[in-house]
Amino acid sequence: MSLGQVDTTRFTNHGPQLFASMIQGSVFAKDKNGNDLVYTVVRGEPAHLLGYDVKTKKLVLDQPLPKADGAWDLAQSSDGTLYAPGANGSLFAHQPGTQAVKDLGVALEGETYLWSLTPGKDGEVFGATYPGCRVFRYHPEDGFSDVGKGALVEKENYVRSLAFYPKTGLLYAGVGSQAHLIEINPKTGEKKELLPEKFRSYEFVYGLEIVPGKDGNDRLFALITNGSITLVYNLKTREFEQEIEGMDMRAIAGAASGDAVYYTAKSELRRFDPSTSESSATVLGESVGTANAFQITDNGKIMFLTSGANLYSYDPSDDSLDKTKLQIPPQPIPIHSLLTAPDGKIWSGGYLAGGNATFDPRTGSHTFLPGLDQTEAMSVQGDQLFFGVYPKGKFYVFNTKGEWKPKEGNPKFLGQLEGQSRSFAQVSIPERQLVVFGMIPEYGKLGGAMATYDLVREELKFFDSPIEKQSIAALAFVGDYVLGGTTISGGLGKAPETKEAKLFGWDPSSGKTLFETVPVEGASALTGFIKGPDGNIWGMGDGTLFIFDPKGRKVLSTRKLYDFPPFKSHIWRSAFLVLHPDGNIYGTDWEKLFKLNPNTMELTQLAKDAALLVMGKDGTLFFKRGTDLWSYRP
Repeated sequence: MSLGQVDTTRFTNHGPQLFASMIQGSVFAKDKNGNDLVYTVVRGEPAHLLGYDVKTKKLVLDQPLPKADGAWDLAQSSDGTLYAPGANGSLFAHQPGTQAVKDLGVALEGETYLWSLTPGKDGEVFGATYPGCRVFRYHPEDGFSDVGKGALVEKENYVRSLAFYPKTGLLYAGVGSQAHLIEINPKTGEKKELLPEKFRSYEFVYGLEIVPGKDGNDRLFALITNGSITLVYNLKTREFEQEIEGMDMRAIAGAASGDAVYYTAKSELRRFDPSTSESSATVLGESVGTANAFQITDNGKIMFLTSGANLYSYDPSDDSLDKTKLQIPPQPIPIHSLLTAPDGKIWSGGYLAGGNATFDPRTGSHTFLPGLDQTEAMSVQGDQLFFGVYPKGKFYVFNTKGEWKPKEGNPKFLGQLEGQSRSFAQVSIPERQLVVFGMIPEYGKLGGAMATYDLVREELKFFDSPIEKQSIAALAFVGDYVLGGTTISGGLGKAPETKEAKLFGWDPSSGKTLFETVPVEGASALTGFIKGPDGNIWGMGDGTLFIFDPKGRKVLSTRKLYDFPPFKSHIWRSAFLVLHPDGNIYGTDWEKLFKLNPNTMELTQLAKDAALLVMGKDGTLFFKRGTDLWSYRP
């Protein structure tokens, strides 16, 4: 690859496009003077740890968590230290009442994500990791250690939830993406499976909380997804007592008396006695949202912070419920998808916190459009924009002739398919008034489905995966059939069971696979399909360019263009290619923007740290760097 002189004046940074005030891990805590505080983490690059005074509701702390884009949990240890698990494998520490946040470093080598935290005894804290399915202990004097001595469950990636039981010193860990509930002795590393067999086909043990009970019958509440079932496990009798549906389990609170559990379900604040059936629960407040953190105060009030950043106080003595909306400083979030609309505006979708935005290259104006979850990809036909949205593999269409009003049905929800999660691959076929989508399945599954939307009949149809145990990474229409490229990856938490990605022909009318072939031996994914300068389909497979003749249905040539990193956990999309009016092909892949001369096959790297790629109406190329939209004028 040539790294010749590149004219940097041709690059423009248009800045962040998407902002969010999405809060994640939250906890009530006290500072050393006994003042009540509530902490939360707002997503962003980087995420910020926010602290609020519970009495005044004022923001008293706003500090970045370097290199972490979020934190799913917070915990205060017995010595008063507040810990935040970074979404980059690092653990952060903060002393409430101060302004300092300390990065303690990576908890366990090779673990790139920390999920849940739970305080243990004597100032220790335990944490859950991905992708090694491990649990660590941290103590200021001892540093980090691997409590489970390796993966809690072989071939699983996630420890998603944790709870520590002080009376026995035992630790409980929720695992996915095939659900397991593991009891661990943190001193010996001894592990024991508790989850009943019938729930092990579910995705995750997603949340764990321990609440006091009468006569020592303390209980462990375990949320099982997909299905939103909460199991209640009696820690004294060691038996599962009930299955509860629809209970929010980000946070619950148990009264010290052991006769009351406070929680949210279906946006209601509820209370029930854990020794009785949850069906006898009392509704204490309606339309409150989902609780992120609970606290029962010394004077018996129930405090809780919701995912919508509302701080509530419920007083059982007079049944009153007070609400204060906390002011969350919005943070820029990463661009996750790009599209050029018919009017020339550049659309983007936001990572994790969701939302969409438009950028007008003519005026430089930005418009933020909230309302949709994370957009994996977009496509356009006529005046309509189509969105493949995560989670749960949802599809929407926006009529650009109307206003963006999601609550009023523009964009309109088209449907979804159970067991499917993400639609990165999309192709618009105007001559058939059809849009075709290729999908990635849910966590723990292999095999991506196909979907078609008929614009005339306004009908969404689903079809089984064209290639068994593989998902769809790229699509192109070649005149009489759809050409697809697969990835060996499926949903997160499931290792591939095939060795190389395939190219396949697919009939969108019948849903039948017409043929399949392997264009690049050993490639983990085929991406970046375009109609090349010779009329054939050009695409990439792990750094190797292939040219495919769709009429003769054969691979004409392959050529390695650049080194590609070895396969790790998954690959859903990689290369993005554009055939430019200047005759060159431009692309992004593996964090670089490059130019390819299709005649000589000379490759020139134009920029580092570049991903996604679309071409504007005037030939300007747009790509992203983290939260920022950039352009390059060839």
